[in-house]
Amino acid sequence: MNYLKTSFLAVSAAVLLAGCGSSVAPIVSTPIENIDSVPLKTAPLNDSQYERWAAADLMTDTIPGMSTDKAYNEILNSRKGQTVIVGVIDSGVDIEHEDLKNVIWTNEDEIPNNNIDDDNNGYVDDIHGWNFLGDIVGENMEFVRYIKKLGPKYEGKSEASISAANREEFEMYQKAMAEYEKEKQQAMGNKARYEQIIAQLKPAHEAMSAKLGKEDYNAEELAAIENPTAAEQQQIAMLTQMLNFADTVPGVIEELEGGIEYFEGRMATHFNVEKDFRSVLGDDPDDITDTDYGNNDVDGPDVKKEDARHGTHVAGIIAGERNNGIGIDGVAQNVEIMVLRAVPDGDEYDKDIALAIRYAVDNGAKVLNTSFGKYYSPHPEWVRDAIRYAADKDVLIVNAAGNDGLNLDESEVYPNDQSGTGAEISDNFLTVGALSYDYGSEMVASFSNYGKTNVDVFAPGVKIWATTPLDTYEFLQGTSMASPAVAGVAATIRSLYPNLSAPQVKQIIMDSGLSSKNTVILGGDESNTEPFGEVSKSGKMVNLYNALIMADKMSRAN
Repeated sequence: MNYLKTSFLAVSAAVLLAGCGSSVAPIVSTPIENIDSVPLKTAPLNDSQYERWAAADLMTDTIPGMSTDKAYNEILNSRKGQTVIVGVIDSGVDIEHEDLKNVIWTNEDEIPNNNIDDDNNGYVDDIHGWNFLGDIVGENMEFVRYIKKLGPKYEGKSEASISAANREEFEMYQKAMAEYEKEKQQAMGNKARYEQIIAQLKPAHEAMSAKLGKEDYNAEELAAIENPTAAEQQQIAMLTQMLNFADTVPGVIEELEGGIEYFEGRMATHFNVEKDFRSVLGDDPDDITDTDYGNNDVDGPDVKKEDARHGTHVAGIIAGERNNGIGIDGVAQNVEIMVLRAVPDGDEYDKDIALAIRYAVDNGAKVLNTSFGKYYSPHPEWVRDAIRYAADKDVLIVNAAGNDGLNLDESEVYPNDQSGTGAEISDNFLTVGALSYDYGSEMVASFSNYGKTNVDVFAPGVKIWATTPLDTYEFLQGTSMASPAVAGVAATIRSLYPNLSAPQVKQIIMDSGLSSKNTVILGGDESNTEPFGEVSKSGKMVNLYNALIMADKMSRAN
């Protein structure tokens, strides 16, 4: 690794913590600035660097992490804040995971397993949060729900036969039908392509494995085969191409089989127009006042907890127990994770999200992470009212921008903090895009949504190593991983400086980040480029080290 030595970034020794920053010496560290002088990193990351790149420092490591390790080494090493509850609204969390079990929120006002609502909050035995999905795992996409709901009224009808009063609803039905046909055909086509590739790949792999006497051969060994037959030449060419996608051919086969399983699952759940997945809950999803549903099984119904994989990864990024000698170090310490299971394999219901936000707010969370989203919403006002409620109670919501490579100034994704006119409804909602570890033109993740108005900041979201169910760890990626990284920053600030409001913490995170003059590729399309400063409202990448310095100054000025 190349290190850039910078004499002007010398820092003082860390000083003792103060809850509000007014009774101890201030942080006098120098903020990180002028990163445009940083040389681009050309050497690939090694395994250990991949596992911790999100914590790296751009100035010294030439990797666009959040300077988390620098912040702990130089500022947080002798500071201890108060405990902050972070609500994770997601697919569920493995609360028994070795690296999370000690940081899971417990409702001290509830007596476990007595089937009584001891704290009178409307949820029986809600010890670690609430499961708004019950035993649901798979679900429809929202546009499929529209089809199922509106189909009996509009199927087969022409626009000319629709009254003016029903025109808007009919147009939504047509839009949903078009989306359904497009998405379904894409899934079927991808499944067929994967099946075709694997049908050719498996016999070629078996033949080469027999010839080379091993299954884990590499491209160099294939190229070294002498006098291959015509059939072997074709096999070598195909296998060499496949090795661009994984280290071994068995790894490629595993990925392809996983893809086939994924697309089969989409057909069975996401696009299933016959099954009513919601009926097992017994509630009316179109009635926000019908709240007596769900259970306290916050890791979900699957004994293998596979359905909690996404939420467990998110929780680990925020709060994986630091310095315990196992697993990972989350961004934040002094954090308790409150689990709100409300995001199925499919699109979430607006009702579940709105109630989950309100539950978290009412039960003491000061930061919420929302790593999910959809492009259709029948009841967006319920979620926006919940966002306003969180704002009134001084709770910060950190939200994933989405993974479709879209400009959110042109495409609306839910949840969001906008009114029908596009104006922000509150100042407690922070939307996060994803960064790659490649500083330079490719540092915005190819999948990440962006937007000068509707994305606030960027943070690490590619190949992020964190907790997964049953004491395992995996690399996952998405703005779903960038959002909890920033939620961890927010929780750290709120822990050390509880006198700072949610809007102040949001502004600190946006203002203290690192800017860059690099022109970046957007949506993975090399013809679509913008200066990095123009693809989010702040034009910056989140930096914990700088955020703490700014928070300390703002706290003292309060």
